[in-house]
Amino acid sequence: MISFIVPAFNEELELPSTLAAIRSAATSARQEYEIIVVDDASTDATAEVARGPDTQIVSINRRQIAAARNAGAHGARGNVLFFVDADTRINARHITDAIAALDAGYAGGSARLIADGDIPRWGRIFMKTFCAIYFAVNLGAGAFLFTSRKNFDAIGGFDEQFFIGEEIYFSFALRRLGRFKVLREPVVTSGRKLRMYSGRHIFSKTLSVLLGGPNAARSRRKLDLWYDGKRETQMP
Repeated sequence: MISFIVPAFNEELELPSTLAAIRSAATSARQEYEIIVVDDASTDATAEVARGPDTQIVSINRRQIAAARNAGAHGARGNVLFFVDADTRINARHITDAIAALDAGYAGGSARLIADGDIPRWGRIFMKTFCAIYFAVNLGAGAFLFTSRKNFDAIGGFDEQFFIGEEIYFSFALRRLGRFKVLREPVVTSGRKLRMYSGRHIFSKTLSVLLGGPNAARSRRKLDLWYDGKRETQMP
């Protein structure tokens, strides 16, 4: 059994494609699976579109990505845990390569990213530069993470003192247990932030968090880029 934990806040538009991709990937990989959608205080139809015979819905009211992931993992039955963001599409290779990595002794891992739809030129440059630097230092992206149940419990899950960047500390914790694998096959994640916000806004918000250090990630107060809930009204 493998478990997919999908944290979601107001994801009625993106979630159906994400769940369809998970089902297709797990079926193609010939894996018994379950999907746990963690509805974190959504005000749209997220819970309704998440319902399915293979889907369990967990409702919380935290508005925090780390807490949502932990809540989903708490009730998961699988011995391998996949954390997939509600706006991210995976395929069978992500499952088979992740399981192979765990079987080879890796403590966990992630995958590279590509953004969906049309994004501005500066956004393409930003994504390419970010990915080149970020994955070069062997860190996991929050859009897609995997580990074993045993390792997840050993590190205590995601650190809930952080509202962003929790995937970095998750990666560090797993790396203390063993090797960390970044899969070559990229997952497809939403490029909506690159379409909905200006480059100036994204760069300034990102810079303020970097300059603020860990303390800047411990409160939602200045993290509107990540927590304002702004969504597109149609798929790109």
